[in-house]
Amino acid sequence: MPSVYLLQQTQFIPAPLEAVWDFFSNPNNLERITPAYMRFRVTSPPYEGRVYAGQIISYTVCPVARIPLEWVTEITHVQQHDYFVDEQRVGPYRLWHHEHHFVEVPGGVQMQDTVHYRLPLGWLGRLAHALFVRRQLENIFAYRLRVVEDRFGK
Repeated sequence: MPSVYLLQQTQFIPAPLEAVWDFFSNPNNLERITPAYMRFRVTSPPYEGRVYAGQIISYTVCPVARIPLEWVTEITHVQQHDYFVDEQRVGPYRLWHHEHHFVEVPGGVQMQDTVHYRLPLGWLGRLAHALFVRRQLENIFAYRLRVVEDRFGK
């Protein structure tokens, strides 16, 4: 039976909605919020416009044993200053659906990430998830939380 996993994280960011949106919706910032050991690099040409539905972003990432993998995502939905969704088109997951939601609250923005993901390889993928994938994703999101706190405050 296939396993679809869920990862959620909510973070309060004491900054204006426009600044938070501009930071997270710009793929040029992805490298900053990913731990260095992942060797994450955006390989798409730099894009300075607004995020848009249909936008394709490509990367290389080394999630296991420093072996570089190609990862391609598509921005499938965008509601300016409210949410955007990226979905993997090529990469290490069988399914990757990542929702980024932004809500203006007193004193800043509450940002919530919801990621549904599924690994390939059936029972081997489930074993890899139990052994290291879940922990690795949780560590990546914890790292991002710290980087965002350093940039915007707590």
